[in-house]
Amino acid sequence: MKQITDTILMIRPVAFRMNEQTAVNNYYQKVIDSLLPATVNAKAQAEFDAFVEKLKAVGVNVIVVDDTLDPDTPDSVFPNNWVSFHENGDVALYPMFAENRRAERREELLDVVEDHGFTINNIVDYTSAEEDGYFLEGTGSLVLDRENHKAYCALSPRADEELMIEFCEDFEYNPVIFEAFQTVDGERLPIYHTNVMMCIGSTFAVICADCIDDKKERKMVLENLRKDGKEIVLLTEAQLNHFAGNMLQVQGADKSYLVMSDAAKQILTKDQVAKLEKHTAILTANLDTIEACGGGSARCMMAEIFSPKK
Repeated sequence: MKQITDTILMIRPVAFRMNEQTAVNNYYQKVIDSLLPATVNAKAQAEFDAFVEKLKAVGVNVIVVDDTLDPDTPDSVFPNNWVSFHENGDVALYPMFAENRRAERREELLDVVEDHGFTINNIVDYTSAEEDGYFLEGTGSLVLDRENHKAYCALSPRADEELMIEFCEDFEYNPVIFEAFQTVDGERLPIYHTNVMMCIGSTFAVICADCIDDKKERKMVLENLRKDGKEIVLLTEAQLNHFAGNMLQVQGADKSYLVMSDAAKQILTKDQVAKLEKHTAILTANLDTIEACGGGSARCMMAEIFSPKK
């Protein structure tokens, strides 16, 4: 199996704003009081369009779908939380914590992917877990090492352990389960998504090990990465606040790129950048508005398509 793909699905926002329903446990979100909602959305659209252009310019295939005004889906720009595409032709649909995010799951988006020449054989639907209050938010909750069949998951209100294990059984992944925390107003609280604190590339891994408070768990996670030959680049918790963990490696026309926001790149040290650039080129985009209001960054905006070509 491949670890990286050259095709991604991205959803262009039409009514982007800070989602009050996700802010209860996403401590990265901020209200920008000085901006009118229409201004916030216009800024987010401009950031989105410039980001897509940068990806296309290096040869990444981007399938862009416009969001709709109805239903109200302020976080639709982050599709990786509700869907994942797999090399065997399966697609997983995930249960979402925020009620207003559940409307982001639109079957017609899967039709668009098929219209671009990809095959979807089977839909594995976990969404009924929402009725019982259990959630697993796609490749936000799960950081997949596709080549080594491992799924890394930091448990949180948005990442249920039993659901995660069910996913691993269905898709033949070995679960690597731990807890990760961040300091909020002097208190250690769960990090809402695993992909905020770690990223797995083809030959490297970026992780904030300091977030894993339990020493045994921390050692276990790092050993798994090392055993699979990943060079580990360690982040600080302060760097996570600038979305340094929220990265994704994708395949361009002639080389691979580690995609991140400008803010994430700026907070990295020269040493960290040098380590990463031994493995891959770096591509950045200004996502300031999307990061501040959405509490997510570059990785969250890209749903990777690994589905087989027709």
